[in-house]
Amino acid sequence: MQKTIRILTVLFAGLAALFGATCQAQGQPEKTAYPAMAPLDEYLIPDENAEIALARTAAPKSISDDAAVMVLGRNGYVTAVKGNNGFLCIVERAWGAAVDNADFWNPKVRSPICFNPAAARSFEPIYLLRTRLVLAGKSKPEIAAATESALDRKQLPTLEPGAMCYMMSKQQYLSDAGKNWHPHVMFFVANDATKSWGANLDGSPVMATNDPEERVTIFMVWVSQWSDGTSGPPMEQ
Repeated sequence: MQKTIRILTVLFAGLAALFGATCQAQGQPEKTAYPAMAPLDEYLIPDENAEIALARTAAPKSISDDAAVMVLGRNGYVTAVKGNNGFLCIVERAWGAAVDNADFWNPKVRSPICFNPAAARSFEPIYLLRTRLVLAGKSKPEIAAATESALDRKQLPTLEPGAMCYMMSKQQYLSDAGKNWHPHVMFFVANDATKSWGANLDGSPVMATNDPEERVTIFMVWVSQWSDGTSGPPMEQ
């Protein structure tokens, strides 16, 4: 049981910062070193080729070499490489988090992710919408409200079955607390499905966080190696 508690402590400090789980108690004031958006240049990677290379580290080369790659520019994400296997690799920034998360404006966050075709079509569009709102200067409450409205109005795709992604980059920086955490894969299921997967139970290898802002449950499973084939941290940590 203590092992499970340690895992979930790191989980909600690190990955939840990226994928939107609310870690703070409702009604508690936000305590953060990042109270506002930093200058845009701090979120950008000046060298496009460097961002492409970083995005590809999310998954093994057998997947990422043939994937499409998007990079962040001043006007949003653009396709830098057209893929041929349906996968999409991208380096997400901190505003993929829930708006009340302490790392929401953290300019150090760099999260390489490679989505399978189902997730690229039906889950990643939420993040791309949030990016457009961020670059338009919207506040965190406005971003949350616009995301909710887009989901309510069916302006975003319905989550497809089988949506998942790889997060196996040794270079990932998920949050100040999580840093590069563990190599892992993630699965996206509509609404709150934690119990049906047996996630977060003692001895279960499956971890999960419910993400009400994006209306999904995110299931996470550690893998033993980074995408470059080197060993990840000990699984018992």
